[in-house]
Amino acid sequence: MERPAWAPRSIDISVPSVSRMYDYYLGGSHNFEVDREAARRAMEFMPGLPKIMQANRAFMRRAVRYAAGQGITQFLDIGSGIPTFGNVHEVAQAASPGARVMYVDHDPVAVAHSQAVLEGNADADIVAADLRKPQDILSSVELEGLIDLNQPVALLLVAILHFVEDEDDPYGAVAELGEALAPGSLLVLTHASYEGIPLPQERAGGAVNVYEDIRSPLIMRSRDEIARFFEGYDMVEPGLVAMPCWRPDTTPEDEDPYAFSGFAGVGRTA
Repeated sequence: MERPAWAPRSIDISVPSVSRMYDYYLGGSHNFEVDREAARRAMEFMPGLPKIMQANRAFMRRAVRYAAGQGITQFLDIGSGIPTFGNVHEVAQAASPGARVMYVDHDPVAVAHSQAVLEGNADADIVAADLRKPQDILSSVELEGLIDLNQPVALLLVAILHFVEDEDDPYGAVAELGEALAPGSLLVLTHASYEGIPLPQERAGGAVNVYEDIRSPLIMRSRDEIARFFEGYDMVEPGLVAMPCWRPDTTPEDEDPYAFSGFAGVGRTA
């Protein structure tokens, strides 16, 4: 398999990557055949996966614009993935010129491509770190040089927590990050769930098994389990809802049924 110039030498391009599969679902070009093959296998069970990812991205953009409208000018996007059109820094800096964006990811391809995209942008950067180790993020030189944690921050955990298994304590990681945020900060979150998927759970489970097979388990949590991530936050209306229902730009009834898979919400620190 030929290695493209943008792929770091350190990565194994024979193993599927969740972030590169996500890039494929969104129509991106930073993925390999091994990623496309795994994504197509998952889509055999759940053909609406690209629609879910599109709804996820659309929610993220609305939430970033909402945060900017609330006067927040700092954004911490953990599990940011491979940059695509309409990424956080583009939306935030269009809504609020000078907004600062710190991306975090542990995928070398996501980090390398983000560095290339952000070159020359003094108000955006990326750090290679893992959500499961919050202190590595909070104490990083990159974050300290860009984000003032004494001022409100929009913390984005978009389509990342469902890849953190219970044994890795995702609730503890989110709580630890939240404790570092100033009053008036926002938690922006999406999470996969069997609730809302327009398929029997047994069939949707086939797609989940594909992620299990590539050693990136997809943890489908219930609405109540997802709501626990917002403990200590005041929920922004309309609360924890299906992605198209959170402050929509268009009528939710016009959305593809798959777009309603999983949940999205925004909480504010007191």
